[in-house]
Amino acid sequence: MRFIQLFLVGYFVLVVGIGLALWQSGMLSHVAPVWIGIGVLVALGIGIMLAVSSGKPTLTEEVRK
Repeated sequence: MRFIQLFLVGYFVLVVGIGLALWQSGMLSHVAPVWIGIGVLVALGIGIMLAVSSGKPTLTEEVRK
């Protein structure tokens, strides 16, 4: 499994865990469904951006003459 895939899996598990904790505590009943959807989309976007930015590092090669 590549690093970027593992990072995304871990991030989604974290987001689902936070969502379940908010649901169990009753916090989600006070928020409109539209805002819940917007928050999920933002969290997914941030996760994808973090995974891409922390993905495979770029390697530079020295050119020998």
